[in-house]
Amino acid sequence: MIVHPTNLYKTPGYKTISNWLHTKGYKPFAYQQAAWQHIVNNESGLVNAPTGTGKTFSVFLGALIQFINQHPGSYQTKSKNGLQLLWITPLRALAKDVGRAMEEVIAELNMQWKVGIRNGDTSLSDRQKQKRQVPEVLIITPESLQLLLAQKEYPAVFKTLKILAVDEWHELIGSKRGVQVELAISRICGLRKKLIADSLQMEDEGLDETKTNSEFESKSRPKPLNSSTSQPLSIWGISATIGNLEQAKDVLLASLSSSPSGRGQEGAIIRSQLNKNIEVDSIIPDEIEKYPWAGHLGIKLVHKVIPIINQSKTTLIFINTRGMSEQWYQALLNTAPDLAGAIALHHGSIEQELRLWVEDALHDGKLKAAVCTASLDLGVDFRPVETVIQVGSPKGVARFLQRAGRSGHSPDAVSKIYFLPTHSLELVEAAALKSAITESFIESREPLMLCYDVLIQYLCTLAVSDGFLPDEIFKEVKNTYCFAEITEEEWNELLYFITAGGNALQQYDEYKKVEVEDGIYKIKSRRIAMRHRMHIGTIVSEAMLKVKFMTGGYIGIIEEWFISRLEPGDAFTLAGRQLELVTIKDMTVLVKKSAAKKSIVPSWQGGRLPLSASLGSKLREKFNEAIDVVSSRYSKTDPELKALKPLFN
Repeated sequence: MIVHPTNLYKTPGYKTISNWLHTKGYKPFAYQQAAWQHIVNNESGLVNAPTGTGKTFSVFLGALIQFINQHPGSYQTKSKNGLQLLWITPLRALAKDVGRAMEEVIAELNMQWKVGIRNGDTSLSDRQKQKRQVPEVLIITPESLQLLLAQKEYPAVFKTLKILAVDEWHELIGSKRGVQVELAISRICGLRKKLIADSLQMEDEGLDETKTNSEFESKSRPKPLNSSTSQPLSIWGISATIGNLEQAKDVLLASLSSSPSGRGQEGAIIRSQLNKNIEVDSIIPDEIEKYPWAGHLGIKLVHKVIPIINQSKTTLIFINTRGMSEQWYQALLNTAPDLAGAIALHHGSIEQELRLWVEDALHDGKLKAAVCTASLDLGVDFRPVETVIQVGSPKGVARFLQRAGRSGHSPDAVSKIYFLPTHSLELVEAAALKSAITESFIESREPLMLCYDVLIQYLCTLAVSDGFLPDEIFKEVKNTYCFAEITEEEWNELLYFITAGGNALQQYDEYKKVEVEDGIYKIKSRRIAMRHRMHIGTIVSEAMLKVKFMTGGYIGIIEEWFISRLEPGDAFTLAGRQLELVTIKDMTVLVKKSAAKKSIVPSWQGGRLPLSASLGSKLREKFNEAIDVVSSRYSKTDPELKALKPLFN
């Protein structure tokens, strides 16, 4: 199939979107228009732009332009179009905000598209509605996408799919969740190629259902696909900060390397030429000699944070760990009681309803400040956020830039971020971060190779649904970047493992999960299928217990290892509340409010962050400069190093 280039600016879709933007006083950026041009040409690629410059619209509006081009006279009335855009997002917190932005555009264009969200928070009734009628846009996490592949007759969901977008690709590449996405893309591409091949074959044979000999024969033949259904699948990655862009693009688009027409896709990298203006200010202790040299939480500087909160409309205070965020939230309230009701706490162990309330309150400007962890450091668009405070080193340049971008979340706004050291020598890391940002010295995310554990889980996922043909899936898997080097011998070992437990586990019946029936590999046991669906994911965590009040009311979750150390009557903090442990019953921690003056702050496993190679390199440079600081030969203007001179001496 030959796809002829289309002049974007002459298309009805572009004119419609351009007019809509004009009525809102907006003008598209050059990089957005470049992405739209590639999308209308059915091409794929990676969009790289700073946070807050419209990366979402560079792909989403492209999907709308494409749809309007295909249905210029009926785009406002055409409904029940099937899945048009699959939007993969790494965080549940992103889904609601991205969905809200998309729905606003769809409503203002008077289109009949529906936006659905599929993640761990999606209710069973919403999942059933999506199954009965698939929305035109489905926003989904990698784990929920795997669950979708575990559904019976899942190929029908992707039959009308035009564009697959992976948001915040830099957060996924280099992780096993990224490998999950690679495998899911390989399956969707395989389905698309099969559809196109069937369509081309029918065209070659000149099949027409009106010429068949009987009504039965007519119904049994597949219908020829129309041009919009048989178009090549476009895959787009969206990335803010990553060092190895070219490789990131190759990993994402690997499964497009072969097609029925023999035309591979190299893919485009669309770079924004917009330079985000970032201001980094370090909060320096008044007497550096009296500030701790190592460890600690930075709470001694809480009095310097209060004026920053008061002079800003809204402030996000980023803390590296959940336990530390609980302590900072209490310290802020103790220091400035008048902030009660104006500040909130947000982290992954707080119950969903409270998290959503915090996100909405931030969006509406009802909160003065929020103490948060990585649960809010990706692309959630909180319009009023004016200032960001980073407490402690983020241990990576990209992570720091991402958090800085939460303030001034628009193209022409300045992103203002304060660095608050938890101990004095962390100021050197602040100087290193500023140097790395100036030189755009950002970390690369190396892709993982040959992750057999993820592949075994994926094969079981396919076996749970309609089953799979090993030769067909082997070709798809080998097309991914992660498994390009897999051999037939290794593949056969994997098949042996899922059917018989391999050489090591063949004595145990529970590892004989997959059965072979007429050459199709299937999981036929309902018990095994249910257990597999319950355990889909690549993040291994500690056993978690729900925390509830005795009188009812869900507070959040806590790790079992922490709560097991407490005795009934002990007080601990969760979600900013003082709680007293009453008892543990049926995997639930029952508590009541506590009036204790002292309480234990919970800690979670995996709270330590490793220093990235890029930041480590800059850190060594700054420590080398310390020699010049001591000898007074230092002429640069790093206030952090100058403040540390007494310690260096």
